[in-house]
Amino acid sequence: MQPSPRHYVVDENGNKISVILPFSEYQQMQEDLHDLTIIAERTDEDTHSITEMKKRLGDRNINDSV
Repeated sequence: MQPSPRHYVVDENGNKISVILPFSEYQQMQEDLHDLTIIAERTDEDTHSITEMKKRLGDRNINDSV
């Protein structure tokens, strides 16, 4: 996604205080923030290799190209 031009709201001194951007870009930012929150919450979880996961899942129609 290529960022669109942003418009800024400035105070009487010319300091940027707000930004106006397309709603679709805002939605994407919200989704990205949600994804990052989930990742941050799971950083203490154990990790598993793809080989280990294939063994744990057994014959459940796993795509071997993963």
